[in-house]
Amino acid sequence: MLIGYGRVSTSEQNLDSQMDALNEAGCKKIYADKMSGTKADRPELRKAIDDIRAGDTLVVKKLDRLGRSIKNLIELINELHSKEAGFKSLSENIDTTTSGGKLIFHIFGALAEFERDVIHDRTMAGLKAARARGRQGGRPRKITDKLIQQMKTLYDANKIPVAEICKSFGISRSAFYECVLKRG
Repeated sequence: MLIGYGRVSTSEQNLDSQMDALNEAGCKKIYADKMSGTKADRPELRKAIDDIRAGDTLVVKKLDRLGRSIKNLIELINELHSKEAGFKSLSENIDTTTSGGKLIFHIFGALAEFERDVIHDRTMAGLKAARARGRQGGRPRKITDKLIQQMKTLYDANKIPVAEICKSFGISRSAFYECVLKRG
């Protein structure tokens, strides 16, 4: 029996294309998770693997839907093989019930992991280059240097209590002391 598994990383993403492909492939049962592939505990995947019997095949639309690392993929495939079950990825045309499919699985898994590492390296290099040009990633500061100077002027005038300054600028007392007194 063919047992399908689909996964999307967030609840906003849609499983429809994966479900369509798994149904078209002839899967009798289909399980689906809406969570990151990096999560070790994927309840629907666990149910799918627990339901698999000797001679069954776990089917996914794409290899990366099953796992994110080659180590994790190999562990899952080995678990399936210990149950005398197979694995099939529709997009990569991998079928581990054949010797050629086993070889292709290992090659594709290694390439997928390599690709993720390359993307990570490029992202880190891009962030480093942006920092070198004075650009900082992350959320923009709410309290600008101009606002700090205005608050410092009010504070130094000694006419307005700190609580009122904080209220008028919409910041906490601790943020005021952090920005105005430690930086000032």
